[in-house]
Amino acid sequence: MPNIHVLLVGAGTMGRVHAAAYAKLPDVSLVGIVDSDREAAEALARVHGVPATYSDLTTALHDVACDVVDLCVPTHLHSTYAVAAAERGKHVICEKPIARTLDQARAMLDACRTYGVQLLVGHVVRFFPNFVRAKALMESGRIGQVAVARMFRGGQFPRGWDDWYRDVDRSGGVMLDLMIHDFDFLRWTFGPVARVYAKSVHDAAAPLAYALCTLRFQSGVIAHVEGSWAHEGFSTRFEFAGSQGILEEDSRYTAPLWVHERASAATGRAADGGGAAAGGVAVPLSPVFVNPYEAEIDHFIRVIRGEETPRVTAMDAYEALRIALACAESAQTGRPVALGD
Repeated sequence: MPNIHVLLVGAGTMGRVHAAAYAKLPDVSLVGIVDSDREAAEALARVHGVPATYSDLTTALHDVACDVVDLCVPTHLHSTYAVAAAERGKHVICEKPIARTLDQARAMLDACRTYGVQLLVGHVVRFFPNFVRAKALMESGRIGQVAVARMFRGGQFPRGWDDWYRDVDRSGGVMLDLMIHDFDFLRWTFGPVARVYAKSVHDAAAPLAYALCTLRFQSGVIAHVEGSWAHEGFSTRFEFAGSQGILEEDSRYTAPLWVHERASAATGRAADGGGAAAGGVAVPLSPVFVNPYEAEIDHFIRVIRGEETPRVTAMDAYEALRIALACAESAQTGRPVALGD
């Protein structure tokens, strides 16, 4: 099996996560790290024995023989860097969101298509075992026909190089950077979104941000999605209400996933025959822990090798961006926004 050579761009939090994931993969080598903060690049290179560091991508692409460019940089830089890599014939792995604007995302899609390289975007929730298990349970009909979904994702206001998260023009704010995880998962699970309505606050001085978005899917499902950069400690929650029960998870609890099934009216037992009094049964399910970032990177490398098809396509990432931007528009105008086909 040929060795895959990766040039990592960005030595911040996500760059360190990706570097650690590559270190565990056979036949994959980090051959260079790029960061405008050369000291950060050199520090990460020392940890993983990477032979070269650079302060700019242009020089690195000229000097380093690589197969893949992995972008862990602020959102507004994704398109410029991805297009530059594609034009050199390099596959692109890019942290979410795919880009800051739809025009930037289309430029990435067009460049990677033109030069025949993969564009793989890190919507990592598709690799979290509890979310994957929840999707499978709903698809199996475990809780019947799902009608309503509630999602929450929140924590402290993130700090990044140059405080770029505070600048909505660069980061896109809480909807584009944080809530897009849940927008992607919901679309993966329930299909296309018909329209959205949103309210939000963004106070860069505080700093804090919060948004509440209502999504109406073409299938009829309604989802209420909350995102917060105003909490102490990161947590996620979801609840899916169906005709035969409720599926919920709260990361603050020890048991990561619960299924509450409605009891049969005739027997007072859970629909699957479990012993429970009328009113339902709570069944804790604990998916085996798998580091989702390592699973994601391993999958992306397999896709590049032609061993697997993408779990999340570049068009999936584009559609998640389209939902997030529609929510941002709704919050700004105070009106619902239809997404169309």
